[in-house]
Amino acid sequence: MNIKFHDYISIKIHKTDLNLTSYIKSKLEEFNLAPEQNLVMMLLWEKDGLTQNQLAERLGKDKTNLARMASSLEKKGFIKRTSCQNDRRSLKLHLTEVGNELGCKVLPIAEEFNRIVCKGISQAEIKELERLLTKINENVQRER
Repeated sequence: MNIKFHDYISIKIHKTDLNLTSYIKSKLEEFNLAPEQNLVMMLLWEKDGLTQNQLAERLGKDKTNLARMASSLEKKGFIKRTSCQNDRRSLKLHLTEVGNELGCKVLPIAEEFNRIVCKGISQAEIKELERLLTKINENVQRER
């Protein structure tokens, strides 16, 4: 075998993920918000009232994991969960006033983070990266 540890693209992607997560975690710490919880909140700031199932699907998370995150966000006072009128087993997540106010503080951080991450990268390169990451994800999913 001629491939060395640092030659694996999966290792490079993993290191990048760790670096990104570590950076955003440090920025969100003062708001009592974990990076994965922030992803839920960002989707709710975009469209309030999504169901736990919709959020799980959009984030590629299992329903149990999403339910745990929602419970934690509810305990922190950022969201409240309500039963759907047409399906009582399904829960909708709604931002509280505190959750809405949090968005005013966190969204600028997310925008700055995105600017930092994309610095020096052209729109064409971003599109190519998105295409390649999609292809990698599809390759792995096919093998499951």
